[in-house]
Amino acid sequence: MKRGQLLWAFMVLAVCLLLAACSANDSEAKPTERESSQKAEESEKTEEPKATKKKITLSAIGDMLIHDTVYEDARTADGGFHFEPMLKRVKPYLNDTTITFANQETMIGGKVLGLSSYPTFNSPHAVGDALKDAGVDVVSLANNHTLDGGEEAIKSAIEHWEKIDMMYTGAYKNEADSNKLRVYETEEGISVAFLAYTYGTNGIPIPAGKDYLVNLIDKERMGKRIMDAKERADAVVLSLHYGNQYERMPNKEQKDLVQFAADNGVDVVLGHHPHVLQPVDWVEGENGHRTLAVYSLGNFLSGQDEFHRRIGGIFKFVIEKTIKGEKETIEVKAPQFMPTFVKFQNWANYEVTPMFELSDDELPNAQKHYQEIKDHMSQWVPDLTFIEE
Repeated sequence: MKRGQLLWAFMVLAVCLLLAACSANDSEAKPTERESSQKAEESEKTEEPKATKKKITLSAIGDMLIHDTVYEDARTADGGFHFEPMLKRVKPYLNDTTITFANQETMIGGKVLGLSSYPTFNSPHAVGDALKDAGVDVVSLANNHTLDGGEEAIKSAIEHWEKIDMMYTGAYKNEADSNKLRVYETEEGISVAFLAYTYGTNGIPIPAGKDYLVNLIDKERMGKRIMDAKERADAVVLSLHYGNQYERMPNKEQKDLVQFAADNGVDVVLGHHPHVLQPVDWVEGENGHRTLAVYSLGNFLSGQDEFHRRIGGIFKFVIEKTIKGEKETIEVKAPQFMPTFVKFQNWANYEVTPMFELSDDELPNAQKHYQEIKDHMSQWVPDLTFIEE
């Protein structure tokens, strides 16, 4: 072989070796279609769905117990009633949450039926207007005074609640109304079901065939209704009218009922009837479910004059919904409380006032009393915060 031919053969061999090496590298660098598919599937399996959170805030107040001294103080020269000034100092703390709840202790049957005070109450429609103006969105009508004015007063009251577009629960105008679960839908995408029950009606019998007029505490019926509420709403708030009047600590029956609520998955229990404040608590139910409870919210506005019966409060908390993939969880958190005091002089000039704002002129030893109430309400929840702004 000639020298030129030999050189040419070496050059061809080098080019072939170079091309073979490039082909091998390309084969190693580029995974097959099957390998690419497998890697994509593995990535999907390991990647966790991102969690998104939504939240709403709720406020709750205790008994709106409208004695004659209160509605006479609200009476205007033209024969109407103006309760709004009585709530002026607390209004900013009622209308700053997503939903505000109140226990309307006395039926607002209206003056056409004849206004009345203790022991059988009937209040002006204007009480409802004042609550609406203050920011209240939902009222409980289930209490021991629900039947004071009979079916006529209940229907008159409900007609007015519907007129002002106020959600009510615990007492109803007919069977169909009773069967309609009260679910408050919020713009934030969190729904809340409101249920309300009372221990009794002061011995006044419920008319035959008209159990819908008031919800009585019955664990079997309550359990079914709570289950229904949990299926149709994100959170369940239960109002219970129970306990012993004027006792500042819950009794065994109250604790048992709150435990029952926790075991059945209720998220929040709002207690009423003792007319004095009882503490806030976290109660653990079955499967570790935690229920936030305030055993009694006391009187918010009333004509009662004993010191502790003039003290109520505004209870606030957060409901947070976490969405992760197809799973949704609800958490109640951040409980807050603001004690309030009903001021009046000579059975007139009624005004609900935040306790932290009271001066010694308005209430002797105001700060001492305020601290005692804070200690009382937080004794089982040391991290309960108090609103003071």
